[in-house]
Amino acid sequence: MKDEYDFTGAEQGKFYRPIEELDIPIYLDQEVKNFFAQRMRSQGQPFSLSEVVNSLLKKDIEISQKLTH
Repeated sequence: MKDEYDFTGAEQGKFYRPIEELDIPIYLDQEVKNFFAQRMRSQGQPFSLSEVVNSLLKKDIEISQKLTH
């Protein structure tokens, strides 16, 4: 490393993104991925793991909200 760096013309916060805007990867267990992949293929439907998981999570949120109200 240099003893000194020149930050003349630097822009503070240029690459900052609020945490709410970040898309973080979510890793599923292989068993879970295989289950949904096999199920969707057996039904002859186009397979989008993201759509399936998001749909399940939205349903879970809906159920949780009904139970707490």
